[in-house]
Amino acid sequence: MAAELLFTAGDLARMRFAVSPMWEVGPSLRLLRSGLPHAVHRPWAEQVRPRLAALGPAYGLLAELVPPAGYVPDFVNPAPAGPAPTLAEELAAIRATPVGQVRRDLDRLAEEQGRLGPRLRALHADPAAGLARLTEAVEAYWELALAPYWARTRAVLDADVLHRARQAAEHGAARVLNDLHAELCWTEDTLRLRHRTRPLPRRTAGAGLLLIPSAFTGPGLYTRIGRLDLSGSPDPSHPQHPSAPSDPPQLAYPARGIGGLWAAAAPMPGTEALAGVLGRSRALLLSELAAPASTTELARRTGLSPSAVSQYLAALRDARLVSAHRAGRWVLYARTASAEALLAPLAPPTPEG
Repeated sequence: MAAELLFTAGDLARMRFAVSPMWEVGPSLRLLRSGLPHAVHRPWAEQVRPRLAALGPAYGLLAELVPPAGYVPDFVNPAPAGPAPTLAEELAAIRATPVGQVRRDLDRLAEEQGRLGPRLRALHADPAAGLARLTEAVEAYWELALAPYWARTRAVLDADVLHRARQAAEHGAARVLNDLHAELCWTEDTLRLRHRTRPLPRRTAGAGLLLIPSAFTGPGLYTRIGRLDLSGSPDPSHPQHPSAPSDPPQLAYPARGIGGLWAAAAPMPGTEALAGVLGRSRALLLSELAAPASTTELARRTGLSPSAVSQYLAALRDARLVSAHRAGRWVLYARTASAEALLAPLAPPTPEG
């Protein structure tokens, strides 16, 4: 059995890619909650799981919102307005979700899960206040579990988009759709998702298609097809808009290159050269931050004193080579994309003739 999504020429012309922080939040939380080892994400999960207790009540709210399997409310994944929205932009879109949509999505979750937990019942009763609490919880989880690793993750997602864009330019959109996932099949004007039981009605979705590479979705596909509908909302701050535009269908798929996301990096030839510019201790700290770490852990691994590590990290942070992320009682330091570029293997010098 397969679900089908019909396309017009206009839908195909509006097909686009986006990198979405929120599409990493739900799947990554589900992976952590499973407690199971994971062939790809095990190094990340082993670092992050011990910190989850630092989230306190926020973890309980997110656990109710993202069940171990099945439906996650559509309002958690607003359609990205651009190719790479920030987490802050997506959280603002979540807070702006119409009351009616929040309640409809939660009603569907209750139907599929059997009931709502107490925190989601409170969200259903007072969506405005509940969404504020929810976005605060997402932000806390992001800082603890994803922000320290975002530069590395984002590089994989961007590389996937660049590959698909080149593929579309050289071979056309049909090749892109047929190559995304084994469950997808494009023929003529129809995209088919094999082994999917729920229908994909174009009438309840907007024009186009949003393709979203993800690091944490696992081997399967995630879809979001629904209407951003302000009509019928009892909240007077949201006027009646029976013709409000619908969100385009969203299809989140596993990005290329995920298998090497957490692979231990080989010694980088650029490190010694970089030491001549930054100093040996700062270069050493950058090389040790292949995975995010605290000041105490870096001091233990490098033999530097905690005070010296703090001083060097402050300098690296001022240079935007390191970012800091609070995770409960810890502050984790991570390399930025700029640091990753500096540490990339240097090409050997060309011998002079």
